[in-house]
Amino acid sequence: MAVAATVAAALATTTMVTAPTASADSRRGCDWPRFCFYLTSSDWDDDDPTAAFQDVTTSYQNLGSRSRGANYVVNTRNDDRVYLRYIHNGTGATSYLCVDPNHNQTFSNTFTVTGIRIDTASSC
Repeated sequence: MAVAATVAAALATTTMVTAPTASADSRRGCDWPRFCFYLTSSDWDDDDPTAAFQDVTTSYQNLGSRSRGANYVVNTRNDDRVYLRYIHNGTGATSYLCVDPNHNQTFSNTFTVTGIRIDTASSC
């Protein structure tokens, strides 16, 4: 329940951008089946991901300098949801957000994405 409440709160404070359903397709320079990070608006506009992940994991991976704090992410996977861990820069509170397959997510500078976990479930 706490995770659901946290996800609901995160959705209320971040902007969700929904992409059309796709199959085995790359998008915004992010090759299938990867989850890509874009640190800046320029990276996003140029379809130039700064980092990509594709391995299913059972725990969160900490993000490095090419993905931590990204403003944009893309999930090109068709069957796998992705959980992101992030902190609120004003309060330092840690929250979690689920990104459905074939969806994008935008983060404002209020949040810093710090971790990723790819899960085999097909929806959040």
